[in-house]
Amino acid sequence: MTALLTLPHLHTVDLSDNAFGGRLAEPLRGFYSKAGPLRHLYLNNNGLGPTGGTIIANAIKDLASLKDANPYLLPLETLVCGRNRLENGSMDAWAGAYAAHKSLKTVKMVQNGIRPAGIDKLLRDGLSHCTGLLNLDLQDNTFTITGAHALADVITCWSQLETLCIGDCLLSAQGGILLGQALQLKKNVRLKMLSLQYNEIDIKAVRVFLTTLQDALPNLEMIELNGNKFSEDDTLIEEFRQLFFERGFEGLDSLSDMEGESDVEVNEDEYEVARSIEDAQRVGKNVMVQKKNGSLDDLSEFLEAIEIA
Repeated sequence: MTALLTLPHLHTVDLSDNAFGGRLAEPLRGFYSKAGPLRHLYLNNNGLGPTGGTIIANAIKDLASLKDANPYLLPLETLVCGRNRLENGSMDAWAGAYAAHKSLKTVKMVQNGIRPAGIDKLLRDGLSHCTGLLNLDLQDNTFTITGAHALADVITCWSQLETLCIGDCLLSAQGGILLGQALQLKKNVRLKMLSLQYNEIDIKAVRVFLTTLQDALPNLEMIELNGNKFSEDDTLIEEFRQLFFERGFEGLDSLSDMEGESDVEVNEDEYEVARSIEDAQRVGKNVMVQKKNGSLDDLSEFLEAIEIA
């Protein structure tokens, strides 16, 4: 990495799929903070963890100061940091990094174990400042209604946005409605791709998105809704297909894995408890969790006390 700093025109660095872990975050900080020509950075699947992620994010924030001081250095445009277990613990630092790099056009932070409070911080204090954002991918993190409110509030900041991917984020039925209503404000008319798969979205939210598509998203080419909680045979789905057909696009993904509709309201806190347990068990931890008085805080404290590898 020290050698790379000697290359005055090096604008793209892809370090994905290397096992850095938190141990190498500190040695690499000198590169991230001093790589003035850097415009595209890919750090996908490096096992950084929240501590390593914080170190990296702070270094990237320092890079913004270097670029601001030198008008010949072009701004950072792409930042990919997915599958790194960044979690809520590093979101203050990442929010600061994004707020410093207002020029970013593509941001991808998929599958990082970020929970609702972290999503709220990331969106409100960080990504909302990136007003020229074109592509945002936060798939496989956890929004719930908290993150949905944050997304609905800040999405109007991104008038250039073309791709929004928030599949498998437990957006919730109510969260889907909030997002659809925010898009109806016509601040995102350039949107081409909207991924909402596996988000507990029901037919009421689908109805809102259909109205949004008709009235406020004239350039939308694809909406992904597979794995949500409505019937693929509903008449609204045919209206979706017809509208896209008239625009000349296939438009709707294959609804091959739909959940049955339910009249039971999902308790999102309980769902997040279950998801947290599944996260631990999926990586081979035999976690035995006993909720006291149904408190989510008890579980959160317990999970913060262990390291989920």
